[in-house]
Amino acid sequence: MSNDNLAELIAQLPRAFRQYQGSRKLEEVECIVPDFVGMSRGKSMQVAKWIQGASSFLPTSIFYQTITGNYVDIDIKDQWIESDMVLQPDLSTACAVPWVDEVTVQIINDLENRDGQPIALAPRNVLRKVLDLYTARGWRPVVAPELEFYLTQPNIDPHDPILPPIGRSGRRGASRQPYSMVAVDEFGAVIDTIYDYAEAQGIELDTIIQEGGAGQVEINLRHGDALQLADTVFYFKRSIREAALANQKFATFMAKPMSDQPGSAMHIHQSIVDIRTGENIFSNPDGTATDAFLNYIGGTQKHLRSAVPLFAPYVNSYRRFKGGGSAPTNIEWAEDNRTTGLRIPISPPTARRVENRIIGMDCNPYLAIASSLACGYLGLINKINPKPAKAGEAFEDSALLPRHLDDALEKFETATELRNVLGEEFCLTYEAIKQAELDEFHTEVSTWEREHLMVNV
Repeated sequence: MSNDNLAELIAQLPRAFRQYQGSRKLEEVECIVPDFVGMSRGKSMQVAKWIQGASSFLPTSIFYQTITGNYVDIDIKDQWIESDMVLQPDLSTACAVPWVDEVTVQIINDLENRDGQPIALAPRNVLRKVLDLYTARGWRPVVAPELEFYLTQPNIDPHDPILPPIGRSGRRGASRQPYSMVAVDEFGAVIDTIYDYAEAQGIELDTIIQEGGAGQVEINLRHGDALQLADTVFYFKRSIREAALANQKFATFMAKPMSDQPGSAMHIHQSIVDIRTGENIFSNPDGTATDAFLNYIGGTQKHLRSAVPLFAPYVNSYRRFKGGGSAPTNIEWAEDNRTTGLRIPISPPTARRVENRIIGMDCNPYLAIASSLACGYLGLINKINPKPAKAGEAFEDSALLPRHLDDALEKFETATELRNVLGEEFCLTYEAIKQAELDEFHTEVSTWEREHLMVNV
């Protein structure tokens, strides 16, 4: 590898990485892809090898594993041939890995077969498939995710309960103090590290607040392109975990890590822009709501319950729905009403948007955004009218979400229109993985069973 080749490579990388690198030598490249969970899979190599340009591959079996690592037999022809998928680096996604000592760049790769066709199972391709449908209509989705997570004490033994962290005062977080600046200050060292990592990676943060749980934090990202924001969430979850570890804490994105604390959501704000004019199609020139706005809500209401396995992918996800309140279990919509599953935030007409409050933080961001946009897309093209806006609290609404993963998978199995948009090959495989995880869970004997049944029944 010549110095000219290396300089040419670095010149193609985003400005944020080049600023992070400075005059230091680039040592290593991480070639990564998001799996069904939303975790990084891939290969790490010295920059000298990567710049040679030889193709890299991963087996299709990375999409045949449950969260526990077990492989699942799926109704796929020649499944266990494990054909290779070709990694195609997207240099626009390159960013620093600021928690390692050597200068390292991580790059998200797209997955193709040897004929250059996108791998239908890849979450990034699932989202791109939905976005292509919008593009064909002259539309561009704009999204803004809100990320909720918990900082906790290190949980070394999974049999032990998860505990809130000890702050700088030496006291363990116990009470719920939403929007408390004092509570944020308790974990200032972690927050500072998150800021440092975000700056090194070129991630633009909007706000950081203390959420409703002890040690629970919410970070809002600025609105923008749906694929870029999914990439950002994918990167940022790893960064937050590393920032917590650097300060002797854990960060967890479980939907409900502690039974006595609120769950963690990933609310997604969504609007649609006309590509030609740049105008929000949800608002008329006089500032009133358009039919497209109502149709988007109507499609979301019609199809949202079928998409729940992509918004709430694990058994634990449904514990977040217990107790209502901050985790709506309905498909109602209303302006400025946090009890509805679909909230319309107060905004000027140019920023009129729909906030999906159903989604849990344990989701895969690519799949959650793709599914939410798919529901709205079906409403737009089929001109589906919504139910009347909800007046008052929506805690006890008849249109409830599935309360268990079993029920959610049953609805997903028969969701023909939604599956056509997302891709049947992906849906079939995803469904099989979720069913296998559910079966694995049902074989476990819980602490509750041992405590209450062992000597009492």
